[in-house]
Order: sequence, then structure tokens, then C-alpha cells
Amino acid sequence: MTPQPTPPQRPAGSAGSPEPTEPATRTIEAVFRIESPRVIARVARIVGDVGIAEELAQDALVAALEQWPRDGVPDNPGAWLMTTAKRRAIDLVRRRERYAQKLEEVGRDLSLTGAHHFDEPSDPDDIDDDLLRLVFTACHPVLSAEARIALTLRLLGGLTTVEIARAFLVPEATMAQRIVRAKRTLAAKGVAFEVPYGPEREARLGSVLEVIYLIFNEGYAATAGDDWLRPALCEDALRLARVLAQLMPKEPEAHGLMALLELQEARAAARTGPSGEPVLLKDQDRRRWNRMLIARGFAALGRASAAAGGAPGPYALQAAIAACHAQAYTYEETDWTRIAALYGLLAARTPSPVVELNRAVAVSMADGPGPALEIVDHLAAEPALRDYHLLPSVRGDLLARLGRTEEARAEFERAAQLTRNERERELLLRRAAEATGPG
Repeated sequence: MTPQPTPPQRPAGSAGSPEPTEPATRTIEAVFRIESPRVIARVARIVGDVGIAEELAQDALVAALEQWPRDGVPDNPGAWLMTTAKRRAIDLVRRRERYAQKLEEVGRDLSLTGAHHFDEPSDPDDIDDDLLRLVFTACHPVLSAEARIALTLRLLGGLTTVEIARAFLVPEATMAQRIVRAKRTLAAKGVAFEVPYGPEREARLGSVLEVIYLIFNEGYAATAGDDWLRPALCEDALRLARVLAQLMPKEPEAHGLMALLELQEARAAARTGPSGEPVLLKDQDRRRWNRMLIARGFAALGRASAAAGGAPGPYALQAAIAACHAQAYTYEETDWTRIAALYGLLAARTPSPVVELNRAVAVSMADGPGPALEIVDHLAAEPALRDYHLLPSVRGDLLARLGRTEEARAEFERAAQLTRNERERELLLRRAAEATGPG
């Protein structure tokens, strides 16, 4: 299992500031992790730069670390952090010689008088608007996929640079540079802190959904390292998907993605054995599947269908496939014919060799390994799958079922060479060893 992330280090405060006690530090950091996305989102609307907004939020954290252990935790710590960060934002706006224009916009939100007055947002939807702006900014297509993922986890997930680097198995300095470059790119490109509308909205929403999906996938089946699962990443992605669905209740694919992640996460407890080894779908103890998450997934899928009012989108189709698995109390009861048909619809909607490979697996279960092997052999020439370890893994499984064991063993060994995940390599080598006998 992935080690639990260590708490973020205390930022350096001013000289001579009192050293917080350990329990107080943990409380402050826990509050900040929960509140920081809203604080950053609100401040970014004032200063128009997410990098500066994060710095101002961190300044508010430093102030809390200095004052709360001495003066006590305020009744509304979130409002305290918000007010402190916004005051610093307004001071910055003044220094930028845009006081008159910006103060007119934000002055109504904040009274600068009274040492113990902390404003609380009167309209929860206003916070949601700011969070939605932050989501679309962090996931802007001008950034690479790696940068979007890192920035989203940093600004919206509340993770430290150390935690993000550990999750993706890269040095902390590399991840720090990636996040810094992402912020600079947004500033240099003049990316507006706004929610897009019109034709641009669909394309931009696709980028947001992709980021959350990629974060979840890295946690669900880690591409590298010693662990098969990274539960913390799955939890972060699922939380972001839930937030997005709440912020955009009329977007069917927001609900479709949420449904997919809920249904996939429901299997988590059954996907590894006692030593963390992978457990394949057909061998999983379905009594360990989380029925509450399955129910949430079905509810979200229903909302996606209602919002779409027509043909389902790619995430809703994938959620429908996951729902087929969730409905089957045993592996043998799985409706593979329907799953193969859904993959066919998905392939028509978003053509992809990976989707075709998944369709081949469903076809093998519905119609036998022979027809599926024809699909897989056709995919062998796809450049995108040249180094994709699941192509020889699937081919090895089909060959084994056809009794072509020597060929199957070679495919499993090739798949083991291609994967960068140690747990998956062990599984593939074990399957290669089991593929013995006459060809």
C-alpha cells in the first residue's frame, strides 16, 4: 500500500515568532488543507494570478501558525484565513497602482476595520464560482498533462510538493519546477481566471475531466514503483470529481466521470491480496466490494443519463461498463455481450487503440478467444501500443486459452519487460511460469 503522506512542513515565520505546539500545528495544517482551495480561488479572482494567490494563502497560513497557538483558534478558522489572505491581496493591488479599480470591485466584500472581524461569504454559490474558475485555470490546455495534474493536486487537492512528487515517483525538485513552470506559463499566456462559456467550454471541460481521470488512473493502477495501488491518489481524484459534479450539475460528463470513479473505487479493497499483490477481476472476493460506493455510482450514472438526454458521453459509457461488473454477483454472471457492445459505442465515440484492446477482452469473454485474437493481432501494428505492456499481456491470455502455451509464455515475458510496476511484473512472470505444456 502507498505510505501515508507526511504532514506539510511548517513554513518559516518571522523572527522571534512563538513556536507552535505539535497538536496546534497539526490542527492548523488540517484546517488549511481543507480551506486552501477556497482561499486560493477567492484571492485569485482579486489578483488574477493563481501563483500569487497561492503565495498569499501561504502567507495566511504563516500568520495562523504564529497567532493561533498564542491567541487561540478563531471560531471560524476558514473565514480567518480567507480574510487574512484577502487583506494581503488588496495590499498587493494597491502596490500595483490599481487601487481605485480593484478596490471598487472587492471592497464591498471586505471591511478593513476591526481586528476581530472576519467576513464570511454570504452566498455559497459565490465560493463555488471561484472554485470553478480555479478548476478551469489549473487544468488549462496551454499546460502539459503532467503540469495540469501537478497544479490541480497542489491548488485544489491541497497536497504539498513533497506528497505529489512521492505519488508520481519523481524527485521533489523536479515536481517543484514543474509546478513553478505551470504557474509561470499561465501568467505568461495571460490565462484569464474565468469559467469559459460557449464553444470553448466543452473543450476546456474535457481537459478538466481528463486531469481528474488521469489522477485516478495513476492511483488505480500505478504505472511504476513497488505498489499496485496508490489509494491516496484515488481518493483525491474522487473528491475532485464529486466537487466538479456539484459545481456543474447540468454537465452530464461531470456526473459520468463521478459515476465511473465511484464504481471503480468500490472494488479497491478486493484488488490486492494480503501482501499487496494484484488480484485479477475474476479472482476477486466480491463481498469486499463497497456497496455504498456502488450505490453512489449508480445514482451518478442516472444523473448523467438524465442530464445528457441523448447519446451518453465517453465517461458515462465507461461508467456503464463498470456498472455491468458491479451488477454481477459472480464473475460468471457478467454480461460480457453488453460490455462488448458498450465498448463498441465507446470506440465509435472516441476511437482509440486502448479502447479496442479493452473491447477485445470483452469479445473474448462473449464470443471466445479466437475472434478476440484477431482484433488484438490487428492492433499489433499500432504505434501507440508498441511499448504498451497490456497488449502482450492480453495476447498472452488469449493464446493460453487457445492452448498455445509456449506463445503465451513469450507474450507474458514480454509484457513483464515492458511494465514499470514491480507488482505487475511479478504477476506477469507468474503467469508466464504457469503457461507450460505442449503448444
